[in-house]
Amino acid sequence: MTTPKQRVTVLGSTGSIGVNTLDVLARHPHRFSVFALSGHSRIDLLFSQCLAHQPQFAVATDPLAATELQSRLAAAGSRTRVLLGHEALDEAAAHPEVDMVMAAIVGAAGLSSCIAAARAGKRLLLANKEALVVGGSYFMDAVRAGNATLLPIDSEHSAIFQSLPTDRALWPSVVDKIILTASGGPFRTRDPATLAEVTPEQACAHPNWSMGRKISVDSATMMNKALEVIEAKFLFGLDPSRIEVIIHPQSVVHSMVQFVDHSVVAQLGVPDMRGPIAYGLSWPQRIESGTGVLNFSEMAGLTFETFDSPGHQARFPGLCLAWDALAGAPGTTALLNAANEIAVAAFLDARIRFDQIHAVNQATLEGFTFSSPASLQEILALDEEARAHAHHLVRRLAR
Repeated sequence: MTTPKQRVTVLGSTGSIGVNTLDVLARHPHRFSVFALSGHSRIDLLFSQCLAHQPQFAVATDPLAATELQSRLAAAGSRTRVLLGHEALDEAAAHPEVDMVMAAIVGAAGLSSCIAAARAGKRLLLANKEALVVGGSYFMDAVRAGNATLLPIDSEHSAIFQSLPTDRALWPSVVDKIILTASGGPFRTRDPATLAEVTPEQACAHPNWSMGRKISVDSATMMNKALEVIEAKFLFGLDPSRIEVIIHPQSVVHSMVQFVDHSVVAQLGVPDMRGPIAYGLSWPQRIESGTGVLNFSEMAGLTFETFDSPGHQARFPGLCLAWDALAGAPGTTALLNAANEIAVAAFLDARIRFDQIHAVNQATLEGFTFSSPASLQEILALDEEARAHAHHLVRRLAR
């Protein structure tokens, strides 16, 4: 008896996670088919992806891009139908014919489609940590209400998930703490006094991973790790005090779980996102991913540094904002994410200095008042208000 192919929607297919997802899917054509793809403005790449994978739908959120894509696909004889706008993302995520959704849209823009997939009971492969950081408990309630399967794709959270017992009911009683590893990015050993001089090109030059510009800057500030602490709290349901961050420059140990008997289980692998992507697609089984193989005989050594090591708190002040945000009222984590997106964009546009990213984030948390959001509309409204506040702070710094 032939097993039906799993139909996959890839949201954010033109980003690095989306490209890697399509690479893994292409290795298993007997097992998966691509139902829908989405992109914003990288139409050349989205066009070539449509020709290669022949999805039923392609979603473009930019109107001019959607028109151009539809014209080019029609000229090429493709049957792929082009949809426009963020509501179309929700449709592609929740469509009855879809089995699983790769959520790889960067930032809060991916929240609505994640909620749609969760409510529709899909297998939701979450590569967009910001959606959970912004959505918080509301997001997790949607997962439970739709009886969706939520699988983390961030390498760290995938490692934690792979290290935990399969019975989720055991987690609170057997887990002592979660240990998230961080590479330390390109400035792990840099003199903190020189961080004001950092350029966007330097901040985007990650030593281990190939990523988009926004997440590369987040890695350089370690705000990416702060968001991962928040994500881990919601994903695994542990008190934030039981989440620890340790710097591991080689990025081989992707994260660890320490149990109440003080034994530690870790997941290792080469720094290649196709590993956690393949695990999410095939869970609870495993499939070939295309990643390289760890060669232990060629490893010079694995090293670890605590966040309290000399200089690290001065280099990465934003990391502590994770616990501050989690201690705040519901919605505070959404404030932090909104401020950070605005601040990083301003830095990449050379409107503020690298060290001022943290200043914008901290000032937003300390100076913005709000009522705790109780619906998706209220969450998105809070996100917009926080962005406006952060924009104001950026303008003041840029004078």
